[in-house]
Amino acid sequence: MTPPAISVLVADDDAMVRTHLRTIVGTAPDIEIVGEASDGETAVTRIRECLPDVVLLDIFMPGKDGLAVARDLAKLPTPPEVVILTTFALDAHVEEAVRAGASGFLRKDTPPRDLLQAIRVVAAGEAVLSPSVTRRILDFVQDGENAITLVERERLLTLTRREREVLALVGQGLTNTEIAGQLHMSPSTVKLHVSRLLGKLDVTNRVQAALLAYRARATGAEPVEEA
Repeated sequence: MTPPAISVLVADDDAMVRTHLRTIVGTAPDIEIVGEASDGETAVTRIRECLPDVVLLDIFMPGKDGLAVARDLAKLPTPPEVVILTTFALDAHVEEAVRAGASGFLRKDTPPRDLLQAIRVVAAGEAVLSPSVTRRILDFVQDGENAITLVERERLLTLTRREREVLALVGQGLTNTEIAGQLHMSPSTVKLHVSRLLGKLDVTNRVQAALLAYRARATGAEPVEEA
């Protein structure tokens, strides 16, 4: 039995961008566009109506911006996965978008094949960060204002050795399958470790975990002792 297509809603105030994304998604038999929006308020309404699996969300839109939309979506009983699309360097918007529940960040010039794969990865509950955005995140979290708090340090110390290994690879942007290959375990076991470490770190998704891993590494707070 063929699994249902991944449903996607595109929210961007640029009609040409929406058309471009619709054309790209139209080439993938396992993904379908179920709705569009040109502003934040409409996006929230359409998402509540369509209940998409994934939302491709422009970070800058008239009225309610993408960050505000992401915060609203996080309050839904079953929120969709959110991928922030931008033509700009995210810089200070990064942490706010992560806290708002975004599962990924992509530039609008991401190649079609990578965009489609990103949709599939996020729909599977993982995370996506384009290389250029990852570089911005690394720069952002190393500015000294993002030091690990005592509570975060204590949470990191509750991780087992294996969970720390998994977290380090999550922090590098690897998928469960890629982590499984590096650590010689099954993807389902990796998924279990990820689920457990998210709970221990009190974060809602692996992007938040990745950001915490970046910050821990950048500030020398990365735990190294055995559990």
